[in-house]
Amino acid sequence: MSPSAPAVADPEVIRDPTTVDEHETDVPWVVLVWNDPINLMSYVVYVFQKLFGYSEEKATALMLDVHHKGRAAVAWGTREKAELDVFRLHEYGLWATMQKDN
Repeated sequence: MSPSAPAVADPEVIRDPTTVDEHETDVPWVVLVWNDPINLMSYVVYVFQKLFGYSEEKATALMLDVHHKGRAAVAWGTREKAELDVFRLHEYGLWATMQKDN
């Protein structure tokens, strides 16, 4: 490079705010079902079996966590899967939310 040639700076990397960070897609999401005073315990077991294919024993154990601990993690996966699971649980009248798994 000659002394009179202008220095060329490295191109600046501009982040597109519409793209999702790869790290964000790697983080699994968890679906939580919360206790409510409306739904019968047997109904909650039925919903867990129907939506997630859980055995009666597993569905019962999750329902008891909801009943005694106030909530239970019932499903994990991508953000899109968790959103769908929460939507489906709402359709059955259960109180459900989702959050990033730790």
